[in-house]
This record gives sequence, structure tokens and C-alpha cells, in this order.
Amino acid sequence: MSLSSEKDGESIEIKEKLPLLPLRDVVAFPHMTLPLLVGRLPSLNAIEEAMASDKVVFVCAQRKPQIGDPGKDDLHRVGTVVRVVQLLRHPDGTMRVLVEGIIRARVRKFSFSHSISYATISTIPDNYEKTLEIEALTRNAVSLFDEYVRLSRKVPEDVTMTLGSMTESDAIANTISSHLAIKVAQKQEILEIEDLNERLNHLVKLLASELEIVRLERKIEGQVKSQVHKNQKEFYLNEQLKAIRKELGHQNEFANEIDELSEAIKKARMPQDVHEKTVKEVDRLGKMAFMSPEATVVRNYIDWLVSLPWEIRTEDNPDIEQVAAILDEDHYGLTKVKERIVEHLAVLKLSKSLKGPILCFVGPPGVGKTSLGKSIARALGRKFVRMSLGGIRDEAEIRGHRRTYIGSLPGRIIQSIRKAGSKNPVFLLDEVDKIGIDFRGDPAAALLEVLDPEQNHTFNDHYLEVDFDLSEVMFITTANILQTIPPALQDRMETTRLPGYLEFEKRAIAKTFLVPKQLKANGLNPDDLEITTSALSSIATSYTKEAGVRNLEREIASIARKVARRKASGNFMKTRVTAKNVEKYLGVPKFISQGVEIRSRVGVATGLAWTEAGGDVLTVEVSILPGKGELFMTGKLGDVMRESGQAALSYARSRASMLGLDRWFYKDVDVHVHLPEGAIPKDGPSAGITMATALVSALTGIPTKQDVAMTGEITLRGNVLAVGGLNEKAVAAKRAGIRTIIIPKMNEKDIAELQPEVRNDLELIPIESMDEVLEIALDKREDKVQQPGKDSSTFLAHH
Repeated sequence: MSLSSEKDGESIEIKEKLPLLPLRDVVAFPHMTLPLLVGRLPSLNAIEEAMASDKVVFVCAQRKPQIGDPGKDDLHRVGTVVRVVQLLRHPDGTMRVLVEGIIRARVRKFSFSHSISYATISTIPDNYEKTLEIEALTRNAVSLFDEYVRLSRKVPEDVTMTLGSMTESDAIANTISSHLAIKVAQKQEILEIEDLNERLNHLVKLLASELEIVRLERKIEGQVKSQVHKNQKEFYLNEQLKAIRKELGHQNEFANEIDELSEAIKKARMPQDVHEKTVKEVDRLGKMAFMSPEATVVRNYIDWLVSLPWEIRTEDNPDIEQVAAILDEDHYGLTKVKERIVEHLAVLKLSKSLKGPILCFVGPPGVGKTSLGKSIARALGRKFVRMSLGGIRDEAEIRGHRRTYIGSLPGRIIQSIRKAGSKNPVFLLDEVDKIGIDFRGDPAAALLEVLDPEQNHTFNDHYLEVDFDLSEVMFITTANILQTIPPALQDRMETTRLPGYLEFEKRAIAKTFLVPKQLKANGLNPDDLEITTSALSSIATSYTKEAGVRNLEREIASIARKVARRKASGNFMKTRVTAKNVEKYLGVPKFISQGVEIRSRVGVATGLAWTEAGGDVLTVEVSILPGKGELFMTGKLGDVMRESGQAALSYARSRASMLGLDRWFYKDVDVHVHLPEGAIPKDGPSAGITMATALVSALTGIPTKQDVAMTGEITLRGNVLAVGGLNEKAVAAKRAGIRTIIIPKMNEKDIAELQPEVRNDLELIPIESMDEVLEIALDKREDKVQQPGKDSSTFLAHH
């Protein structure tokens, strides 16, 4: 079939089967030029094929524009055959195409494929007789459209000039239809009407309806403008009236606001002194100018006083057994902390009144200090608020700013109490060991009043200038270390240590809490992924090196993400992660097992250290070299550990005769003390006996026992001093497979604080002197003793 275009007189051959181009939110009409942005692959290929032949494609509108890959039921059956007039290719692969409508057509069959789609069509010619009725309808449509263009301002005015030059009624109908601001469904309805008389009738009715809507819009717009002018006039007259009333001494502009504030004060249930101050401030507000800066400050101040929960409190959970069950449900282990919370509730239940305790959870990162606060609040049935103290340097963050300027605010303590909405929340002060200090004051000192049970019932914020009772608040603080917390602040708190988790505890936490949490976070079901107990043990020992479980959770999340990716891409089966295939998901193990060497070691001793990340095993190596009596210490050691090394050497010299050494042995040798992992800073008063043991072993050729670790500081006389962090060190020793720990006699009292799982599997030997350490730590069996270098004149034969 062929069609002779009246626009340029050329004959265009239209094939029955044409490339298909679906349109979103637009309907193409014959005789109209339309710009299109093409981005979908089948559409791009349709344009390419048309450009390679006759530049003709078939376009039709989608029923739902949001569908990305439409099928035959998603497309209208009536569309338009168009010719590509211009084509512009964009760098991102899309095309901007200018098409010109030729004739309407009806689809007989769609042919879809991944790369290109086709439509088999039958054209719908516009055959009509120029009757008087058609002429009248055409003129009526043009007249209505002219008024529509004039009122709507949405259609370019040159469209009416184009209409004036047209003579064919079908072209006029198509032009008006394409420029009307109506819905796609309405345009499609016009396009599908084959009879021109019926189409013009429908278009005239639609134009009349749209014209009424446009007239109503213009009317509403005029009313809005009139209302704005009226409001401006009323504002001006009201300002004049206020000035007149002020001169006459009539009631001021604060009347309504003051009434509202007075009503709010009555409902706030403030203490008597606060109530009197608030009423006085309201009276001051009534005497101020409406727009004065001071009035703004006073209004904000009154709002803060009214909004604080002076007498609002939540009821504690009275069921002690239920509280204990909730704590067990949220956290594994932590027996001592849970007992303390249950004790607090029991006393509160019996006495009916108890000042809020100030608990301080101290432990390495990732052991659950912060989440424990949320769990406590849930168990007690109280509101929970958290305030991070890390990096705070301004005292005003705690006590608030004085009301000397616009923008002053209460401190974060009062802000959090207001946020909680009750005067007895669980208040978590996070990272209390990381408070700073500068010229703006000492926030740690400001916390003294907050955390003192004998003072915080009259806490005075600089902004409020009235006392607020904090005694019912249950304050919980968290810290990684105690050394950086001022002693006066430590004295206000009840310290509870969380030493870190052993492997079996990490395994239980992962299985009970972490794996279900990560399955939910990554959109997986329990049936999608199973991580066996052996795999969890492997992850905990080979892919993490921490006291907490934060990195363990990250590794589990990494496995869950990989499984989620496979599930999202299809062809998915249940995944089972075991110790044998965990490397497939997490790669090569990041850490080698921390177990000690199972062999005799001369000049090597195993010590225990405490770090912010928990306890750790420390190896001390000593080498005896020909030299001039110098002591070398390497391994990025601090001043304290260097002094421990000096004390260890002095002890060995003082015990030369007892050790079978020449009294002047040190003159012709150099002693090199080294702690591996030299890039990690190391310091602290607990490595003295370890250095002395390694030094004696190197001098005498007697190896140390492979399963013995030690901690303690040495004096010049060989006495052993107490150390801190025994709990964390014992956990690290058990994790490393050590059986015996030598500890100072003065730390014997701390053994009772160890977890039963740790205490039962370790032999802890309290000692008082270095001589006892050597008796226990050195392996003096004859088959183990080595000659300490007879070629050097400084050594005596070992007895």
C-alpha cells in the first residue's frame, strides 16, 4: 500500500510490517512533528532499522508508562505511522529523534523479541466529505481553541497562526488534539475515533469542558491575588491599630500567647520555686515589645521550663524474673552485670525509693557495653537516651549556655531528659574515657555533679538557672580504659569490667544473635544460609583478633552478602558454610592461631599484656652478643618498658653467682631485648618478670616452659609488684592455649573475679619474688639445657 503526502507531494511506501516504537506519556497524531527521546534497546534498534531503509516506524502509546518492557497487552492497538525527520545520537547511547506523523493505523499483530519489535498494521485513511456540518464543527473547534490558548498560557500562541493557514478539517483536528493539555488516555480516545464528524464533535465537547476549567482557574487566581492584597492591607491596619492601642494603654499583643503559656504552666506540675520563677518570666514577657530580641530569649526559656518532665516518670517492671529473662534474651553471659541490675530492681521493689545507681562498664570495643544499656532500659520498662561524650571539650555541652545571647540552649543532659519525656530514664553516657579539655572548661569536672548521687537531685543547668532532680535517672557510663578518667569522676561510679569473650562465647553469641541479625539485614531466610558451629569457630580464630564480636559480625555479614547476591541472581540453592569451605567466602585466613610454640625455647618468655582491645599474649626475645656491656631494646617500647628492661638486667647481675655466671659477665657482651611486632607501640608496668625470665634463660642456656605465661613488674631486689587487667590477660592466655600463669602475690585477690570458665582451665600461681618465677618458668631437665656459649670468656659452665 502507498500514501501520497500532501505536505511535500512525495509518495511514501508504507509496509505492512513496520518497526515498533512504544511511547510513554505521549500520543502521536498525523500531520504533527514530535520530538522523542529513545533509550530502550528494542526502540533504538527500531530507529536504526528505519534509518537503514525508508525511515518509517510505527508508534503507539503504552497503557501504563511505568512498564519498562511492554507486551502486547500493555500497548494500545491504534497508533500512528511516522517518518524520522532528524536524528541526534547522545554519548550515553540514547537518541533524540524528531518524527513527523503520516497516517493513523491499527495493529493486526505484534511481534516481540529481545532486540527489536515489529507491528503488522492496517492504515486508517481520513476519507470524508466536506459537508456544512463538518465545516461548522471545524470553525467552532478553532474558535474554542483560540480562547483556550489565550486563557491557559500553556500553549504557544503561534499555534493559532498555524491553524489559520490550514484548510483540511482532519489536519486541524489533529493539531488541536496534540496541543491540548489533557491526559494521554483522552488523546488516545480522540485518535481512535475513525469518523471525522464524530471526532470533531468529541473534540468540541472536550474543548468546552477544558475551557470551563481554565476559566475557573483564572477566577481562583484572581481571588487569591485579591486576598493577598486584602491581607497586606489588614496587616498594615492591624499594625496601626496596635500602635494606637499601645499609646492608649490597652492590652498588648502578647495577650493570647501569655494566656496559652499560663495554661501550660498550670499543667506542667513544676516544683514551687520553678513555678514562681516561670510566672515571673511570663510577667516580664508581657511588658516587652513583640519583636524585641529579649522577648525571643524569654519565650524560648519559658518553653523549656514548661516542656521538661518535672513529675513525669515511667513505672519500673515489677517482675524480677521477667527482667532477668529479658537480659538473658538480649545478651549472652555478662552474669555479674545482669545480677547487679536485678539486685537494683529488687531493692527498688522493697524500699519503694532508691537513688539511681551510676554503673560504669569498662571493657574493650565490641563486647556489648552500649547495647547493654538499651537492654537494661527494655528490661526495666524505662525510656532510653544516649549521649556520646567522645571528643567533647566544652563544659557548656554538659551544663548549658547562660542566657546572655539569642540561641542559648540547655546542656545535653537537660536536652536528653526532655527528649526522653520522663525524669527516670536509663541514661547512657558513652565513651566517658574520651572527654577532652581546653580553654572552654573541663567537661569531666562538670560531670561530677551529674554523677554524684548525693548532689544530682539539685542539678543546676546554666541555662535553666533552677534545680532539676536527676536522682531518679539510672546513669550508665562506658569506657575502654579507666586510666584516662579523672579519679574524682571514677569515685562517683560503680565499675564493672567486661573482659572480652572466649571462643566458645563468641560461637554462642554468633549463633544466637549475630547470624539471625545478619540474615534479616541481608534479606535472607534461615533456610537460605546455614553457618555451622565449626565454621563460626574458624571465623572467630582465623579471621578476627579482638576481645569483642564486632569484627566477627562483619565477617558473618560478608558471607551473608555473598549468599544474598547469589540468591538475587537466580539459580539459588541453600548454602551451608563449614570450617572446610569458609575460606571460599572469606578468603585466606587473616590471623594465624595465637597458640604458643610447643618446644623448648632459650631466651624467649611469654608475657601477658593489657590493651584497649583487651588482653594479648606478648613474646619477649633476648639475645646475648659479644660487645661492651650495652643493653639494646627494640620493638617500639615506651619509657616504662625500657625501665623494666634495665631493672631485669640489674637483677640478673645481682644474681650472677646464684645463676652460675661470672660476676663480670656483662662487660664483654651486649644484651638485645626484642618484642616482636615492632610497629605496634607497647608500654606498661607488667613485663618486668617476663624480660628477666627471658634474659636469665639466654644467659644460662636453660629454656623456658612452653605453656607458661607470666605478668608482673620487677624491682631491683627481685620483688614482684601487682599489675592490672588480670581478667583480660587470663582470657587472652586461655585463648592462646596457655595452661599456667604466674601472677604477683598481690593479685591473688583478683582470682575470684575471673569467670569460672577461665579460672577452672588455668593454673594461676601467685609468687612474691623473681627467684620463684625462675623455679617455675625454667625447664631445668638435663635433656633440655643447652650450653650458653663456652667460647665466650664471660660465661661460666652451667652447673
